[in-house]
Amino acid sequence: MQAEYRDRRQQLMAKIGNGTGIFRSAPVAVMHNDVEYAFRQDSDFFYLTGFNEPEAVAVLAPHHAEHKFILFVQPKEREKEVWTGYRVGVDAAKELYGADEAYPIAELDEKLPQYLEKADRIYYHLGRDRAFNDTIIKHWQRLMAGYPKRGTGPIAIEDTNPVLHAMRLVKSPAELELLRRAADISVEAHNHAREFAQPGCYEYEIQAEIEHIFRKRGGMGPAYPSIVASGANACVLHYIENNRQMQDNDLLLIDAGCCYQYYNGDITRTFPVGGKFTAEQKILYEIVLEAQLQAIAQVQPGNPYNLFHDTAVRVLVEGLMDLGLLAGDIEEIIKEEKYKPFYMHRTGHWLGLDVHDAGVYKHGEEVWQSLQPGHVLTVEPGLYIGLDVQPVEGQPAIDDRWRGIGIRIEDDVLVTESGHEVLTQAVPKLVEELEA
Repeated sequence: MQAEYRDRRQQLMAKIGNGTGIFRSAPVAVMHNDVEYAFRQDSDFFYLTGFNEPEAVAVLAPHHAEHKFILFVQPKEREKEVWTGYRVGVDAAKELYGADEAYPIAELDEKLPQYLEKADRIYYHLGRDRAFNDTIIKHWQRLMAGYPKRGTGPIAIEDTNPVLHAMRLVKSPAELELLRRAADISVEAHNHAREFAQPGCYEYEIQAEIEHIFRKRGGMGPAYPSIVASGANACVLHYIENNRQMQDNDLLLIDAGCCYQYYNGDITRTFPVGGKFTAEQKILYEIVLEAQLQAIAQVQPGNPYNLFHDTAVRVLVEGLMDLGLLAGDIEEIIKEEKYKPFYMHRTGHWLGLDVHDAGVYKHGEEVWQSLQPGHVLTVEPGLYIGLDVQPVEGQPAIDDRWRGIGIRIEDDVLVTESGHEVLTQAVPKLVEELEA
């Protein structure tokens, strides 16, 4: 993978020209008191370096005569490594990660100016680490103060996201291999969960079975907090309590994905715990399934990103109108979003190093991103008729027989040269498959 990281850095340096790019590792997050969460590297930092330690900074200086790629890292310190794990250290950072130069992180303030003083701008994303933001701004201000006499230096700070995230949006063959593995493990976990789930099981038991497979197959764990939502819990989009005992005639909505070497799967399936849909569950499920199938069909190179969402919305609205849950002119319902009490989210998102991955969806107010080969996205329509949901003014009352039903179906889809590939298609979703 080091060749892959090197190629990415070279691509980015070609784009920033005479600028200097600065990237900060993720902070260590505290769970409680002095107990820390497992470290998860910043996605941009990892994308460019593959370096998986905290307290590190990567600098890209394409204009520098000798050092184009510089790493600042924690030095080797045996006393600390005994407690918190082995460190790569300064010397090995050059050897293992291809840095032209490496320094202890404590020398950042001293060494950084030499990589900024001849740059025309600093490329840096002002993120959540306010202290480090202040460090970069102070360096920039010092250099600007000397600009009139020196005649060189960065006259602006430009956000790295527009440049770097456009690169991250199109996945390389190496990235697709990791995404396929994440998807395959996620598929296995979902299929096992459906076989394991029975009336009387608790939601957390299903969660444990799913996440056991994630780790057993070499994954890092869940890509996000696993949602295992039975009955009316499925109407809570990000339900994570996972503590209800499932009953016969419940639907179970599972939204869970494996993280594999930082790349993520993201699958949702909804199925009857007792093996058979009720009449109302089946009707609503088939509407959502049809919406998803038609939306996936719109995932084609050259299509605007919003087309698959708009397609899903129209199918859902038509289905709800047929059931008498919506009434009126379909164009007006869609335009005024009168369906929102039953479908309140978008139909998908980019997928990759982040579950909601980097990359723009629109260029300006009107122009949607065109789908391109190498894009990976989720397609996930749903219907949620909560126990206390109320229609918008002027819409029909909701018959109680529909209440407490929540359904979502989600797959991970790769845009190909000729169309698309559903990476997670091996998880059953047809009614006859789920009732078999």
